[in-house]
Amino acid sequence: MTQEKVSPFTPGIPVSAEMFTGRGPQIASVSNHLTQASSGRMANVFLTGERGIGKSSFASFILQKARAVDDMVGAHVHLGGADTLEELTRRIIQDLMNEISGHAWYDPISEFIGDHVRKVGVFGVTLEFRPPSENLAGIVSDFPNVLGEFLSRIKEHKAGAVIILDDINGFAEMPLFANWYKSVADHVGTHFGAYPALVMLSGLPQNREQLAAHQPSLLRVFTPLELDRLTDEEVERFFENAFATADMRVKPDAMRLMALYSSGLPTMMQEIGDAVFWSVSGDEVKRDDASRGLSMAAIRVGQKYLDPSVYNALRSQHYQTIIMKLSESPMGQRFTRQQAMERLTPEERKTFDNFLRRLRELGVVERAPEDGRGVYRYTNRIFPLYMYLKAQGIA
Repeated sequence: MTQEKVSPFTPGIPVSAEMFTGRGPQIASVSNHLTQASSGRMANVFLTGERGIGKSSFASFILQKARAVDDMVGAHVHLGGADTLEELTRRIIQDLMNEISGHAWYDPISEFIGDHVRKVGVFGVTLEFRPPSENLAGIVSDFPNVLGEFLSRIKEHKAGAVIILDDINGFAEMPLFANWYKSVADHVGTHFGAYPALVMLSGLPQNREQLAAHQPSLLRVFTPLELDRLTDEEVERFFENAFATADMRVKPDAMRLMALYSSGLPTMMQEIGDAVFWSVSGDEVKRDDASRGLSMAAIRVGQKYLDPSVYNALRSQHYQTIIMKLSESPMGQRFTRQQAMERLTPEERKTFDNFLRRLRELGVVERAPEDGRGVYRYTNRIFPLYMYLKAQGIA
């Protein structure tokens, strides 16, 4: 029986710890904070970086390290859809209880939250924490003590807890959240001798700016940790290791092409790697395979990110025409405002600056001040490739 091909790439979800690449300085920094937390001093970290930089993968890697190496409880709390402090704290407690639910010492530890946890699930049992609304309001106001009680009860079994609050976009816009978190940190600092916890917020750079605008002193609470784009060397090492798990080799010219279009972004690396994997018929990735895979990846990425956020958002006829004209032939990764204006009619030129501002807001282009005034670049090389393929009727 022929063995089915299995892609080593996982577009759209955090990469496994085994496939994690790079980030040595950032890992070392968090390791120091984990040591600080496990010794009883609360640590607060703000993980930031642009979209697609791999924040969720980095957070998952840190959690696995905290569990395996630092002997800590780890909870990765996803905040999508949450819009109140009650729901935020409910999810934190629910994730912490699920994290320890398989241990023999779970029952005595769970007593402090009452009988508001129930087992749910069809294909696997998970715990759901659903207290009455008045209880949740009390947990919000008394959260430092609630979490402190949890930490006190696990101290004979674990060194502490790591809590990742992922996707804080909505909460960053709320002054209530900024003031609440500052009060939590202040209460811990003034009322607890030992508080073995590390809390990591994960968000975009503008999220940190939003929190600072709501509560300027909150910046002193968090240690910022920024993820930059990976180097070409790190990208190539990732591709080499990933394809090796499928017993495949990558030719140097194919490797250079994949690294170039990945733009140092883990999200694009996963999309490109997966598309190229399915473009190969043998056990060696050649340049032609990489080229076919790049076109496939560009279409996938465009349909996921550009169609809903750009082509559907910019419904103006002028905007749609400008997109097509800019994409009729490749303009490269960088372009000047003048180059773009030369392709447009007088009417289209009147709306171009607003169009460009919208593309910047949507994360498609950004200024390139190091190359001079009026120079812009696409945030990755896959976006302009998709726009070109769409203009040619291929995508």
